[in-house]
Amino acid sequence: MIGTRYSLRRAVLSDAVSLAAFASRTFFEAFGSDNDSKHMTAHLAATYGPEQQRAELSDPWVVTQLLEVDGVMAGYAMVRRNAPPACVQIRTAVELWRFYIDRPWHGRGGAQRLMAGVWEVATELGAPAIWLGVFERNFRAIAFYRKCGFEDAGAGEFILGGERQTDRILAASVATT
Repeated sequence: MIGTRYSLRRAVLSDAVSLAAFASRTFFEAFGSDNDSKHMTAHLAATYGPEQQRAELSDPWVVTQLLEVDGVMAGYAMVRRNAPPACVQIRTAVELWRFYIDRPWHGRGGAQRLMAGVWEVATELGAPAIWLGVFERNFRAIAFYRKCGFEDAGAGEFILGGERQTDRILAASVATT
């Protein structure tokens, strides 16, 4: 729908259950077909339960933003202070830890609105740059991040339920966005 009005807000503890369900579902939709179900099930259980989300929402080093349409979650992003991998030259960069848009909202401008919120958070945190890890075969996401000003910085490892995978590490200066 052209002209969709998105709203962006910081997640609070009472969002933990809905965020856990949304995060688990969108992660599975994005990567389920590329992974062994045993590894996927283990990863989802360890990463996206309500208790894990409550802990992340309580963490002062993590900022979670929710993108909503008419009060319904359409996406979310998590920015955290986390030491970057060696391939990221700016050591005080913050990490764009998670960034997901629900499939019905792909291509409708929500991702750009959510990314604008990510840049705002990085600025609030005083970070000069943002880095992220993205699955090397997630070509759609890589193209989106490049469009947003991220450049390839190297490779990193991602463990999905015990299986080692390769992420591309991308980074961008906050000042150039």
